[in-house]
Amino acid sequence: MDSPVFSQDAIRSLDVLAIEQFAIPGIVLMENAGRGVAEIARTMLAPGERVVIVCGTGNNGGDGLVAARHLSNAGIVVRIVLAGDPDRVSGDAGVNLGIIRRMELPLVSLDSESDVREHGGCLAEADLLIDGLFGTGLDRPVEGFRRDLIERINDAGHAGARVLAIDLPSGLDADSGQPQGVCVRASRTATLVGLKRGFRAAREYTGAIEVVDIGVPQVLVRRLGNESG
Repeated sequence: MDSPVFSQDAIRSLDVLAIEQFAIPGIVLMENAGRGVAEIARTMLAPGERVVIVCGTGNNGGDGLVAARHLSNAGIVVRIVLAGDPDRVSGDAGVNLGIIRRMELPLVSLDSESDVREHGGCLAEADLLIDGLFGTGLDRPVEGFRRDLIERINDAGHAGARVLAIDLPSGLDADSGQPQGVCVRASRTATLVGLKRGFRAAREYTGAIEVVDIGVPQVLVRRLGNESG
């Protein structure tokens, strides 16, 4: 069956309507997303390999935190790089950050170019990097230490690490498929609910694409996914 294709505006509306019209808690959608990402990640790993998950402070990062929990529960060595001030992580993502802290999973917070220089070397140690830095909400060029992080992810990929993007590669415009200044080059993309319009022009950044079902009612998917891919 063809996968629906969503514009940036449609995917934003889908999240809101799933929560407001169907009373699905946002944290349930995040749990389903993160668990689905973890399942795909496990297919990309050999026994004993290490995972580093780069998480932003928003919901895309929250999906990454959920994936970290599920991978750790499966006995996989996981390290989390949080791009930003932990105090800015709120809502459903904040709940999952609290769980990660209670689990005492290795986590480092980076909030400047100097932080990336000092601690960003852990990205090069990963066999699999999971990109949970930015989601579909990015609407401006990537700058500062987050740009540095994307460049380090790409360096690790060039050196042989596999890269799994959550929803879409960080830095990619969801509608045009063009980089916002810089963009993660993923080996595989675990996209949520359906394809994004920009994927048609972005295969060099997305790699192979797999759709993750996060439990959104199909009536919404059909209403808002107005193209087929």
